[in-house]
Amino acid sequence: MDPEKQQQIMGYFIEEAREHLETIEKGLLELQSTMNDQEQLNELFRAAHSVKGGAAMLGFGSIQKTAHSLEDCFKILKEEPVPVDQKLETLFLKGYDTLQKLLERLQGPFGLREEDGAEIVQKSQPVFEELKKYLDALVKGGGEADASRDVGLEIANEVINLLRQMLLLFKQKPDAETRKRIGTLCNQLAEMSPQMQNWQTLVKTAARAIANPKNSYDLIAPVTIKELKYASDFIAVGKPDTMPPSSLLLELAGQSPPPAGIKLKDKEFIITAEPQAAAQKLIETFDKKQLTVLTKLLVKAVKS
Repeated sequence: MDPEKQQQIMGYFIEEAREHLETIEKGLLELQSTMNDQEQLNELFRAAHSVKGGAAMLGFGSIQKTAHSLEDCFKILKEEPVPVDQKLETLFLKGYDTLQKLLERLQGPFGLREEDGAEIVQKSQPVFEELKKYLDALVKGGGEADASRDVGLEIANEVINLLRQMLLLFKQKPDAETRKRIGTLCNQLAEMSPQMQNWQTLVKTAARAIANPKNSYDLIAPVTIKELKYASDFIAVGKPDTMPPSSLLLELAGQSPPPAGIKLKDKEFIITAEPQAAAQKLIETFDKKQLTVLTKLLVKAVKS
């Protein structure tokens, strides 16, 4: 894979990580209300998990470790009725500040050097140790957690391991042998969750796109890695059928994307979850006046 495409994948990670950090910051600044909303707790957990997975794929150990520590703490919030106080909020925000500092270093002119990341993580360890200890003290009731809660997270972590292997293969010569080996990884991804329909569709579509010799690795790698990684984040929070293949991935696989027109009712139409493709479908579907109204609604939603 050429340096430009590697930089593109890095750009995807940084852009996604910044969005997830915003989600985490907002949830922590309003922690009391967040605790009363299971969906917001899921978003906090998914945000930390996503940053952890992306960092693991790209080899940023310090970011991976810090995001993992936050993920473990958010998991407790998801599963236990923990009372919120000022000390808990402060400890969580200190942990968040560590992750933010690491990402800022990564975006800096010199990048995130391994030794600098290790130093930042080492300094943050007392904070996370105190946070986990305090969470344990706040937890009430007890009882054994249902093992099924962890199934999605285990699958998502294994997906990250396979995507890391896939990324290494994408950096090799794009011949029939490496395409075959990447295809084997796709088969392993599919076997993880045979009951998840959208996951199966996404993986099989990616496999067909990769097997097509007309698709260069520089073209197919960013698309497949990004979509499979994103889908695994939803598996981690128990929403495995949230992300179908994008229209771009369908096209690369030699399939026709779903129709952009009206479906069943005047107010229903199909768009992909991939932002750029979704925007294009909206432009094709609505006239200028409708797009103006839609833009205002979206801006309002983002600010709320």
